Amino acid sequence: MTETWIILGATSSMARAFARAVARDGANVILAGRDAKDLDASAADCRLQGAPFSQAARFDARDANTFAPIVESATALEGMINVAVFVGSMPTQDQIDADPSLIAGTVTDNYAGPAAFLQMIAPHMEERGGGTVAGVGSVAGDRGRIGNYVYGSAKAGFHTYLSGLRNRLTRSGGHVVTVKPGFVDTAMTWGIEGMFLVATPDKIAADILKAVEKRKDVIYTPGFWRLIMGIIKAIPERLFKKLSV
Repeated sequence: MTETWIILGATSSMARAFARAVARDGANVILAGRDAKDLDASAADCRLQGAPFSQAARFDARDANTFAPIVESATALEGMINVAVFVGSMPTQDQIDADPSLIAGTVTDNYAGPAAFLQMIAPHMEERGGGTVAGVGSVAGDRGRIGNYVYGSAKAGFHTYLSGLRNRLTRSGGHVVTVKPGFVDTAMTWGIEGMFLVATPDKIAADILKAVEKRKDVIYTPGFWRLIMGIIKAIPERLFKKLSV
């Protein structure tokens, strides 16, 4: 039976690459985001790639009223329901220091909004006895660093939420993959100084699909970030607080 992928934040380059890949595998695709024109184009592309059903839907992490119509569209289709979360925003730490009101939006975009949507869809996944959530966090969530600790804290919260949701959905046959990318060549990271070992969106999408297939719990992508973050997490706090990493 055909499965359905809801892709939140579908206008990001990582999400587009992922959507094309699942469409080629014959899945239904619901592309959710804020740019209607972009989403319509992606939906048409997914149909060309092989998706039997492809639909654009409005999703705004800061507007809970946009959640229910997406859930209704997905539950109207037969088969397992999957969700891939690519939603996020990343004001610079300097911008947040100058305007602390930006914290609320950052936390909503990266954690609270996606978590609220997943809470809404989870019972439907349980009723159908399976499904997968692929939640895209960030290596920034592994440790608070001076350059992006607000963004990192939101991703850390999302990581913890996904861990709990994984515990819950496992009991009904579902699964949750926590994805921790390093630097990726996307619009959100454009112009950021100090980026290195930058991955392509296609690479991240391929790694997520592989992790879904193998029912991995947590992945770093590209894989070398597991070692890098292992080293960063191992630095004692008394030394770490003196570093600018």
